[in-house]
Amino acid sequence: MATEKRKNKLEKVLRRRITDLTIVLENINDPHNVSAIFRTADAVGISEIHLLYPNGKFPKLGRKSSASANKWVDKKNHISIKKCFTSLKKKGYKFYATKIDENSKSLFDISFNGKAAIILGNEHQGISEEMHPYIDETIYIPMRGMVQSLNVSVSCAVILYEMLRQKYNTQNIGQSMLTEKEIKKKLSLWLKK
Repeated sequence: MATEKRKNKLEKVLRRRITDLTIVLENINDPHNVSAIFRTADAVGISEIHLLYPNGKFPKLGRKSSASANKWVDKKNHISIKKCFTSLKKKGYKFYATKIDENSKSLFDISFNGKAAIILGNEHQGISEEMHPYIDETIYIPMRGMVQSLNVSVSCAVILYEMLRQKYNTQNIGQSMLTEKEIKKKLSLWLKK
C-alpha cells in the first residue's frame, strides 16, 4: 500500500500532466533512444507516446535509460501509419516532423498552438516517405557548428522544451491538463505500480 507521501507525489505529477502534446516515434532502432525519449517525455509532463513500427517489432524499453519513466507515460503501439494518424487527427492534433530540407522551418519560427504531435523518424533514414502525406509542417533545429544533426533523443528534448517554454509564455499550460476524472482514474492505476 502506498504511503500518503507517495500518493500526494503521484497526484501532484498527474495534475501537471500535459494532454495536448504527444510524440510519435517511427521505427527508432536503438531501444536506448526510445527509453531516453520516454524519460524526457515524463520530465516535460507528456501523458502518452505513440510507437509506430509497421514491421511490428517494438523496442524493449530499458529501465536504466528510461529511469522507469515508461511506467508513468502511456505507450500506444501502432503498426499502421494510417490508423495511427487517423486516431490522432480525430483528437485534433497537428503533426510536426523533424526533417532537414529547404522546406522545413526553424523550430524557433513555429508557434505551437493547440494540440501538437512531434514525429521523430528512424536514426538513419528519418521519417519514411509514407509519413509525408500526414505531416502538417516539417521542422529543424538550427545548428551553428559543423555537425548538422543531433541524436534523436536529444532532438526530442530540445523540441519538447521549446514547446513547453511557449506554453508557459502564453499561459496555455493550464488549458491542457487532465480532468479530475482522468486524474482519479490514473492515480488508481499508478498506486498499483
